Amino acid sequence: MSAVPLNREPGAGIDAAGGQGAADEGAIAAGARGRARRRRVLVWAARAATLVIVIGGWQLLTSVKIVDPFFWGQPSGIVRQLNDWVRHGTTYGSLWLQIWITFKEAVLGFIFGVAAGVVAGVLLGMFRFLAEVASPYIKVANAIPRIVLGALFTVALGLGTPSKVALAAVLVFFVVFFNAFQGVREVDRNLLANARVLGASRLAIIRHVVLPSALTWIIASLHVAFGMAIIGAIVGEFLGAQKGLGLVIANAQNNFNPNGVFAAMFIIAVLALTAEGLIALLERRLLSWRPRSQTEVAPV
Repeated sequence: MSAVPLNREPGAGIDAAGGQGAADEGAIAAGARGRARRRRVLVWAARAATLVIVIGGWQLLTSVKIVDPFFWGQPSGIVRQLNDWVRHGTTYGSLWLQIWITFKEAVLGFIFGVAAGVVAGVLLGMFRFLAEVASPYIKVANAIPRIVLGALFTVALGLGTPSKVALAAVLVFFVVFFNAFQGVREVDRNLLANARVLGASRLAIIRHVVLPSALTWIIASLHVAFGMAIIGAIVGEFLGAQKGLGLVIANAQNNFNPNGVFAAMFIIAVLALTAEGLIALLERRLLSWRPRSQTEVAPV
C-alpha cells in the first residue's frame, strides 16, 4: 500500500481540479474561436470565388459574342461607364449629386415609413377594436399597385423630393407595420398580466413590455425596409424627376446603354449593402440583451 503524503495542504486537490477545469474551458473557447475564424475565411473565399466566376464568365461570354453585349453590357464596359461618370459627371450633373439625391430620398422615406409603421403596428396590435376597424382599409391600401401610387404622388407633389419620399415611405410602412403588428400579437400574455397586476400604466406596459418584446420583429423588418425605400426612390425618379439615379437609369435605357443601367445598379447595390451593415450594427446594439440562438452558436 502506497504512503499518503502528510504534508499535503487542505484544498490542494480542489484547487488543482478547478485550475484544470478552467484550462479545459479556455481550450474549448479557443477551439471555438479558431473554428469560427476558419469558417469566416472560408465564407469570404467562397464569396470571392463566386464573384470572380460570375464576372469572369459574363466578360468571357460577351467577348466571344455568345451573349450579345449590346443588350447585356460587359463588366469592362460598366467599369468604363463608372469611370466616365466619376470624371465627367452624368447628363444631369455630378454623379455624387445623383447619389446624394437618391440616398436622401430613400433615407427620409425610410425614417417616415418606419416611424409610421411602428406606431400603427403597436396601436393596432394593442387595441383589437382598432385592428378590426382598420383591417379592410389596410388590406385595400396594401393591394394598390405601387406604380399607381407613385404616379399619383408625382402629380400631387411634383417632380421634387416630396413625391419620392412619399412613395418610399409607403413601401417601407407596410413592411414594418405587419412585422410590428405581429410582434405585438406575439407578446407573452403572462408578462402583460403580471405588469397590470403590478399596477403598470398602459404607456408603461407599451414601453417596458410590448416594445422590447416586439423589437426583434421590428428590427428584422428593417433589413428589408431600406431596400424598399431605395426601390421607392428609384421608381419615383423613373416616373418623373429632375435628378437622381433613377433618372440616370431611365436616360441610359432610352439611349440603349446597358452598361449605364448596370453601372447605376452597382451604385445602388453599394448603397443598399452599406445601409444593411449599419442596420446590422444597430441590431446588435439594440438586441444585445437577447441570448444567442442555437443557430448563432453552432452554424451549420
